[in-house]
Amino acid sequence: MTVATPAADPLAAAAAPDVRRAGRWVLWTGIVLLVLWVLVPIYLLMVNALSSPAEVNAFPKRFWPSFDLSSLTFFFQFQGVLEALWNSVRVATLTMLISIGLGAPAGYALSRFEFPGKEAFRFLVIMTRAFPLPLLALPLAVLFIRTGLDDSILGLALVHAMLALPFAVLITFSLFSGIPVELEEAAWTLGCTRIQAFVKVVLPLAAPGIAASAIFAFVISWNEVFAAAVLTIQNRTLTAFLLQSLNVSPLPLKFAGGAALVLPALIFIFAVRKYLFAMWGIANR
Repeated sequence: MTVATPAADPLAAAAAPDVRRAGRWVLWTGIVLLVLWVLVPIYLLMVNALSSPAEVNAFPKRFWPSFDLSSLTFFFQFQGVLEALWNSVRVATLTMLISIGLGAPAGYALSRFEFPGKEAFRFLVIMTRAFPLPLLALPLAVLFIRTGLDDSILGLALVHAMLALPFAVLITFSLFSGIPVELEEAAWTLGCTRIQAFVKVVLPLAAPGIAASAIFAFVISWNEVFAAAVLTIQNRTLTAFLLQSLNVSPLPLKFAGGAALVLPALIFIFAVRKYLFAMWGIANR
């Protein structure tokens, strides 16, 4: 018996390349729009920061900067800016160390050990992000005043570490879960202790992902403004200083302050970009 081929099959086969082509167009259009959404504000910020005050206030705007550094020079010579910048670096670095120092062991324990309340602990880690920081600002301020941590680099770093720690725990948990436990067991059979197997086998494989979680912690601390504005007075970070001092400043100085805040984070991410790219390969193993 001969089975008749439906007449619609040739039409469907002819339409398949068009569907794939349309899908590629949609994909690339979305990618281009996403890239423009991220890069255009940064580009406009840098163009205005590297232009003279007259060019910033002029219309139409210049497409290329004139590389006039007068606004940036005046901004960095403004009293308190360099001290606030140094405070931001110290707070972000300390936040990064605390987040990785606590988050990486917690992520390893969640990926390798079974214990009562494990799922509840993971849920509680996520729930720490459910409480908005303004809600906790007053109790934190009272607690810090009583303990002597108010207006200090350590106190602000602890608050920022609280914000970054859930991300560090979840990222390192996914990384360690992607590394086969058989590699550690092989190291044990060759005479390594659990700590030696972790340091010699697991840690080198997870290093790119740990570096990536450190980047997230650094950027979270660098960009945070509410806690820095509420919990510090003399030792303000750059974000809190900009919020306080540049609110009524001329437009060129606002662009210069924005560039001074954005550029260090971009340089830091660019310098460690290979760890960000390598993280995906480790997480997918």
